[in-house]
Amino acid sequence: MPEQSIHPTAIIDPNAELDSSVKVGPYAIIEDDVVIKAGTIIGPRALIASGTRLDENVTIHHCATVGTLPQDLKFGGQRTILKVGEGTVIREYVTVNRGTDWSGETVVGKNCFLMAYSHVPHDAHLGDNVVLANSVQMAGHVTIGDYVTIGGGTVIHQFVRIGSHAMIGGGLRVPMDVIPFSLMGGYPLKVMGLNLVGLKRRGFSPEQLKPLREVYRVLFRSGLNTSQALKKAKSEIEQTPEVKYLLDFITSSERGIIK
Repeated sequence: MPEQSIHPTAIIDPNAELDSSVKVGPYAIIEDDVVIKAGTIIGPRALIASGTRLDENVTIHHCATVGTLPQDLKFGGQRTILKVGEGTVIREYVTVNRGTDWSGETVVGKNCFLMAYSHVPHDAHLGDNVVLANSVQMAGHVTIGDYVTIGGGTVIHQFVRIGSHAMIGGGLRVPMDVIPFSLMGGYPLKVMGLNLVGLKRRGFSPEQLKPLREVYRVLFRSGLNTSQALKKAKSEIEQTPEVKYLLDFITSSERGIIK
């Protein structure tokens, strides 16, 4: 490992596995049972705790703390892990806990951006390209799909699922599941419509958006209850991959969806 890549004040357990290209800043701490792949940067005073697996080109900023013990009273010291995907950026003072034996791991996907003071708890599973703005706080077992954006200061209840391509405003409370492709806001939180700007930016075609618009009209503007709306959407609307994912997400919801 090149000497210049590791600051002399950094503390690195001899059992940690670091690629030779990893850079470690002043006073950073890397514990045992840590694997850090090529191109990753560990900032000053960051803590990389036991059980952490950092993929290639991850950036951990000043004073972030990742892979620490789950904040769960039932945790009995089991050997669990945290996985952070390639290209993810974790900013200052972010905290990310490893899993419990419920799932064995906490997962943050590829190319995510976790802004300052946000918290990712035990057994959370974040997809790829997720953005958490400053101080987003979530309880354990939360699942977030790909390309989700969550505004600053929003809090998320345990076991909540957030579908892919959803966008949630800041300073809000998320007590139930958030359906895919949605734009969420208001007090209390509600579906404002499709996340059209985000979907268009990601290349969704008019042919993909049209059936999604139809589903949203059936779900939220038809006056039908959820069971009736699902039945109508399945029988009358083209079952594109996006529509099927949306309807399956609702059908499999255990907490219920925000409407």
